Amino acid sequence: MTKHELIDAIATKTGESKAATGETIDAFMTAITAEVTKGGTVQLIGSGSFSTGARAARVGRNPATGEEIQIAAAKTVKFTAGKAFKDAVNGR
Repeated sequence: MTKHELIDAIATKTGESKAATGETIDAFMTAITAEVTKGGTVQLIGSGSFSTGARAARVGRNPATGEEIQIAAAKTVKFTAGKAFKDAVNGR
């Protein structure tokens, strides 16, 4: 599902305009991004939580030449599904 399909589905379900729904989704993602960027966690009870993780520096290989390269450490974004979400996906 693309962002536009998500907007259409939510607008149809709520009766709101697509423009207002799009603005709401953008504001939702902006709020999550801002909190996770600060190192915080966003918990949506029943759905899951967004948080940051860390990926250590490591040695990789250039697939074209086989030469070893250093891959820098990086922060990652993690989404951990909540129990209700997992149960819905697994048909329970």
